[in-house]
Order: sequence, then structure tokens, then C-alpha cells
Amino acid sequence: MAATKTPPRTSHPRASRTRAHRAEKLSEDVFEEVEAGQRAAIQAVKRFVDTVDRTLPPETEGPSRRQTVVDAAMEMADRLVHVQYDFLRKVVRSAGKSLER
Repeated sequence: MAATKTPPRTSHPRASRTRAHRAEKLSEDVFEEVEAGQRAAIQAVKRFVDTVDRTLPPETEGPSRRQTVVDAAMEMADRLVHVQYDFLRKVVRSAGKSLER
């Protein structure tokens, strides 16, 4: 019995355009999600600071508990945004590798 060879698969130009379009769309979607996450984090910190301002009036001398709490909230929001960004970057990288196949 003679072995049959399967011809090598060639990439069709239309398929490449479709992959490129999907990759571009994915990048746009991820960018929008990152932006939305950053806006949500900023809004959450604003609401938090407003609550702290109403609850803990500013002290006039030295570092206050209020400032310590606000600084911690800002740091937490910054970390959350960076974690989200890193996660989405990994998702895009993974999806890009999948689209290349």
C-alpha cells in the first residue's frame, strides 16, 4: 500500500487578514477594559476619600491617621490597576499566540 502525502497547508491571504482583524479587535477590546478598570478604580478611591473626609476631619499638625488611610487606599488602587493590566497583557499575549497558529 502506497503512502499518500498530504500537501503542506498554505496560508490563505483572506485567513491572514481575518486573523489580523481578530487580533486588532482583541487589542482594542483589552485596551477598553483596561481603561474601564482604571476609571472604576479612580471612582472607587474618590468615593473612599470623600467618606474619609466626612468621617475623619483633617488634622493640622503632623501626619494624620486620615492621611495614612488615604495613602493606603491610593496604593491599593494603584496595585489593583497594575494587577489588572498585567493580567490582561498576559491574556492578549496568549491570544496572540493562539491566533498565530
